[in-house]
Amino acid sequence: MQFFSLLFSDPAGALIYILSLFLAMCIAISFHECAHAFVAYKLGDPTAKNLGRMSLDPLRHLDGWGLLSFLLFGLGWAKPVIVNSRNLKHFRRDDVLISIAGPAANLLISFIFYGITFFTIRAGVQNVILLEVLSTIFSLNLSFAIFNMIPLPPLDGFHIISSLFVRKSYRFLDFLSRYSYIILFALMWSGVFSYIVSWAGNGIISLFRAFFQLFL
Repeated sequence: MQFFSLLFSDPAGALIYILSLFLAMCIAISFHECAHAFVAYKLGDPTAKNLGRMSLDPLRHLDGWGLLSFLLFGLGWAKPVIVNSRNLKHFRRDDVLISIAGPAANLLISFIFYGITFFTIRAGVQNVILLEVLSTIFSLNLSFAIFNMIPLPPLDGFHIISSLFVRKSYRFLDFLSRYSYIILFALMWSGVFSYIVSWAGNGIISLFRAFFQLFL
């Protein structure tokens, strides 16, 4: 991991990297989980709101072990937002909307911070720490959005496909539920996840760049 390679060769760079990553992670998780809670509340379920999850305070969403795992190994988790399906009028439709809200929030944050980074560089600003923080926030939120749309439990992508296709593909979805963690780790260690995130991320960044270049 980048942190361990920097730790001995460039301790100051390692500190900047880990602090940037921590800040980006707090922003990504806060907006992601708050978006789930907000959409659930708007669709009639106040459960997450009553539990204090409709908030941008990262302390309400962070899981200590999940954060440590992410900082050290690049794979972590937050406290899940609880949804009471009995409060939803149209469960399948509403579950899709609630699930997609988190990745959509991360994509929006990524778009905003890419724009800030884009114009900061164009303005000739050469502050290494500032650029490191901005680029980490935009890139991590983008990766977070893409990763969470992968259709494997417990990711949001699985909630979406299970709500849309549960009646047609029950056996397949049941298989994914049973063996999801094995599949997740296999794809992670094989490099498939990195390839998917990189491929999709490069395409989205190209769209971001094309949009902001319209203002030059």
